Amino acid sequence: MEKGSNQVQKSSKHSKTLGPVESLEQYLTSDWWKRIFNSMYLKTDADVVEDPRITEKEVTTFHEILNIEDGNTILDLACGQGRHLIELATRGSYNLFGLDRSRYLIQRARRISKEKGLSIAFKEGDIRKLPYPADSFDYVTNLGNSFGYFETLDDDIKILEEIFRVLKPGGKVLLDIADGSYIRENFTPRSWEWIDDKHFVCRERSLAQDNERLITREIITHSEKGVIVDQFYAERLYTKEQLSDLIERANFQKVSFHGNTKPESLRDQDLGMMEQRFILTANAVKERTSQKNQKKVRNVVVVMGDPSLRDAVKPDAVFDSDDFDTIEKLVEALNKLDNYKFNYLNNHKTLVSDLQQIQDKADIVLNLCDEGFENDATKELHIPSLLEMLNIPYTGSNPQTLAYCYDKSLIRGIATEVDVPVADAFVITENEKLFELNVPFPVIAKPNFGDSSFGITKNNVAHSVEELADAIYRIRKQFGYAKPILIEEFLTGAELSVGVVGNTEKYTVLPIIEEDYSNLPDHLPKICGYEAKWLPDSPYMNALKSIPASIPPHTEQALIHHSLKLFKRLDCRDYCRFDWRLNSKGEPKLLEVNPNPGWCWDGHLAKMCSLAEMDYSQMLGAILDAAAMRLNPRNYPKINVD
Repeated sequence: MEKGSNQVQKSSKHSKTLGPVESLEQYLTSDWWKRIFNSMYLKTDADVVEDPRITEKEVTTFHEILNIEDGNTILDLACGQGRHLIELATRGSYNLFGLDRSRYLIQRARRISKEKGLSIAFKEGDIRKLPYPADSFDYVTNLGNSFGYFETLDDDIKILEEIFRVLKPGGKVLLDIADGSYIRENFTPRSWEWIDDKHFVCRERSLAQDNERLITREIITHSEKGVIVDQFYAERLYTKEQLSDLIERANFQKVSFHGNTKPESLRDQDLGMMEQRFILTANAVKERTSQKNQKKVRNVVVVMGDPSLRDAVKPDAVFDSDDFDTIEKLVEALNKLDNYKFNYLNNHKTLVSDLQQIQDKADIVLNLCDEGFENDATKELHIPSLLEMLNIPYTGSNPQTLAYCYDKSLIRGIATEVDVPVADAFVITENEKLFELNVPFPVIAKPNFGDSSFGITKNNVAHSVEELADAIYRIRKQFGYAKPILIEEFLTGAELSVGVVGNTEKYTVLPIIEEDYSNLPDHLPKICGYEAKWLPDSPYMNALKSIPASIPPHTEQALIHHSLKLFKRLDCRDYCRFDWRLNSKGEPKLLEVNPNPGWCWDGHLAKMCSLAEMDYSQMLGAILDAAAMRLNPRNYPKINVD
């Protein structure tokens, strides 16, 4: 777990530990909650959060307090692995939704509910900006002491205001939260306990300087491997009076407390913040949000490549039957999205005037023109530039982001700047003499500018200076002698893709996929290049397939952490794909960043969405959803699929 320059780095076997520290607060980061809720969390807190007896008792209590009836719509915020919703689903016919920031816990919740045959809509997201329309829920719950994680009081108010917004008039919120007064006076400064036959955990606690938060340091040790986790986290301590005031500031009324609760842990050791909690409810007394404030994005203009123009990326430089079939599948999928009217623009000769005509009529442009203006990949950024000049909102990344990511060498520099690992590489220009360079083989030569694997084939992998010279000659002949070429170490580990749909405040990290090379003939280099994407008769296209990634949890967490860091640094928007490869030691190295990645029905993004139980229509809807939320975060529409 990375905690910043002064923090601890977690590895697969051992973790550096700080030893004794004078101040826990010094090592606490504001975003600790982004990474702590993983498989180890389910071990350390298993005595409470994995005990079905405790969950059943808590659900019974909450059910009675709220008087839940069949047909009610219920949202559980910070739902974790979905234990309360899964139990509730067995007790009646309800419309159940769960939201949590932890991808690991949400994926676990989906898997368990699917195995049990339960229909629960689990979603990954930030509870400060809820991905639901106003007036959606009869009840919203926040259970298991999942409130007060953020650094400022304003963040907690945002949560309550969002809950108020999504509740129906007369709806209720229920909070199950630590009794701050009790915890402040009775917390255990130091403790240790065995959590299973191999792991024990030591905890150290202290109050923050402002006396408003309890900070915990948790060191998890494996009996054979030593320290595996050294992490810091915190929670705000609310008294009943403070919480009542906070809830009323968010416009709730009729705040009621329903006694205290304490989990009956069989381990009966350190319960920490879960030791004593109070339950409260409050009513959303409000008028139904007007239809004007719930305006949906209805008129969508889809901008695409021009099938009448030459496209140098395609094998025969023209749109073929497969391309037109892909477009048909797109239209079919978009037609499944309710409450939307789609119009399509693909004539680039009249595109500027066409956009001017719809300037005041389109709610948003679905920018699927990844071919670039006039099917020129170097002009991909021209489309969003034009839309910005016309002040037409659009999906996907802005011109600057597209310009950055088209330059592989530039992306390497930006990644290095923010401590994202990249493969060893260097750029050569037309004047450099290859035979004077000290090159460690094998390497792969790539055009520095480009996408869609254009110019990257099996022949680009070189094991000698002679092979590299041949590869460089072919690239220069195809792209021009003045263009720079990237010479990169050829990595031999798993080739992985990380997909992100959404934006910084609210996003979904899709299941990571891996390229399966097991059916590829041994004499061919393991790359997913031009042959695999564009040449039907190639052994690559016939042999390669994408499968769920088989990587250790710490590698998965590192990939996600680094991808999100780049997503934010590069100002990516709405959806993006990050391509990685592991080296011989299993360490991830960035290959490329792909803003506005391929949107076709059988592309990598669609494959990742499929693993997340999103069909093609839902994937396209999620992109529209992300853009709508970014453009109008308070009132963006929920997209329904037939």
